Amino acid sequence: MAAPVTSLQPVKLPPGPSEESPEKRYWRTFKSQKLFPSASNNPVTYISSPPASTNIQTQSSDNFAVTSGRQVQIFSARNRQREKQISRFDDIAHGAEIRRDGRVLVAGDDSGAIQVFDVHSRAILKTWKEHKQPVWTTKFSPVENTTLMSACDDRTVRLWDLPAQESVTTFRGHQDYVRSGAFMLGQAAGLLVTGSYDQAVKIWDPRVPSTAVMSFKHAAPVETVLPMTSGTTVIAAADNQISVLDLVAARPLQLIQNHQKAVTSLCLASNNTRLVSGGLDGHLKVFETSAWHVVYGSKYPSPILSLAVIGAGLSREDRHLAVGMQSGVLSIRTRLSGQQKVKEREREKEMQALIEGKIEEHDKKVSKKSRNWERRFRGRDFTGEGADIIIEGNADGKRKKLKPWERVLRKGKYAEALDEVLKDKQLTDTITLLTALRHRSALRAALSGRDDVSLQPIFQWVCTYISNPRYVSLCVDIGIQILDLYSSHMGESAEIDRLMQRLHRGVRHQVEKSQQSWKTKGMLEMILQSDG
Repeated sequence: MAAPVTSLQPVKLPPGPSEESPEKRYWRTFKSQKLFPSASNNPVTYISSPPASTNIQTQSSDNFAVTSGRQVQIFSARNRQREKQISRFDDIAHGAEIRRDGRVLVAGDDSGAIQVFDVHSRAILKTWKEHKQPVWTTKFSPVENTTLMSACDDRTVRLWDLPAQESVTTFRGHQDYVRSGAFMLGQAAGLLVTGSYDQAVKIWDPRVPSTAVMSFKHAAPVETVLPMTSGTTVIAAADNQISVLDLVAARPLQLIQNHQKAVTSLCLASNNTRLVSGGLDGHLKVFETSAWHVVYGSKYPSPILSLAVIGAGLSREDRHLAVGMQSGVLSIRTRLSGQQKVKEREREKEMQALIEGKIEEHDKKVSKKSRNWERRFRGRDFTGEGADIIIEGNADGKRKKLKPWERVLRKGKYAEALDEVLKDKQLTDTITLLTALRHRSALRAALSGRDDVSLQPIFQWVCTYISNPRYVSLCVDIGIQILDLYSSHMGESAEIDRLMQRLHRGVRHQVEKSQQSWKTKGMLEMILQSDG
């Protein structure tokens, strides 16, 4: 009995280097962008981040505040809708922050006033005017709902209690504008951290307000500070550098230099395992918080002044990436997941088919897919638990349908098989056939006797994939056969001559890259040997 003739097994090539990492794919899922221009094109100077995780079990607000000009806008994290707008400021507003229960908002302004608002009615609950210069930062305590802090250009930092008419504590020690500050978290709960244009980051204890308990000197004015949830680490941005400060060892752990211009905003994401930064160079960078390597970056059309990664729902998973720019535009990118992703892909396919004039074919595919899905549940394609196990053949008794190039190959028509597979433009099928022809020593027969028209497709394929390391061996074999067969006919076809020049340039470029790689390897070996 003759052995059955089976189809060729597809060639499985080793995987090449990934074009994008899982981290890049994750951050690129924030793609459903919505833009909100601010009134009079005022820069978007601050976006309130969601409450950091604490040990206190309390419901977190699903709203976030955006400060721009003399307005504070309140957005819903559930649907990205602008819900309220507060305009009761005498001057440019700064640093609007919503308390973690979502009921109260605080903001400062250029006149030095600090105002506390009821979020629902937008009524002013409290006004303090002890500061006489612009107040840039106001923050609620993550532990006590009635306690908040402020940082001002008058070089002071103050603690406030909502029922009190005056500040309860004043911290003096900075020598220049204090533009950023926050309450510490975790082990250091109760302390404050501030950053100033005197190039210092200071840690304050309300029990000893006369002097800072710890100070870190930088080489440039400090634009923003961000405490980590552990309470032992603070992130600070000074000019284009981000420093990671260890409070236990009282020294900097890491100095990150990935921005070209001043870093203006920092926030945490992905359950505090990622640090997100934005700068005046318009770049947004994402760092992992173990070794502080960059894992993702993107470019915005205007300098970034503020940013926040905002979670929604009880899980507080990353949902929105909000970026405020110098141009006055607020960009909110939303991460699609689950059924939303499926619907978005289907919508994109339908739109592409409409543009290409293939909407009828698209509708037929969708209709056929839905019918096949229904048949599975009608029992036509379903095999129950009591079915016999079939070892040979297949359950339907049907032989696998051969592709056109496979049918021609079985007849020994190698040139026709090569033409057929190149028409389909399926890379795996093309590699499988060319490998089979090489193993059968039939590659020369498949390439012989061609004119300039029939030679062009295979020549173009070689020129396209000669630079790919996974296909270079096969491309070299085909290229040598083509040169051996048709070098005497060069100059007879302008198109073939053009392809020959393209192949020559491609090979020369790869040779140059290889030589440069060997030089670099040699230099690295010399450096490593000298260090040893």
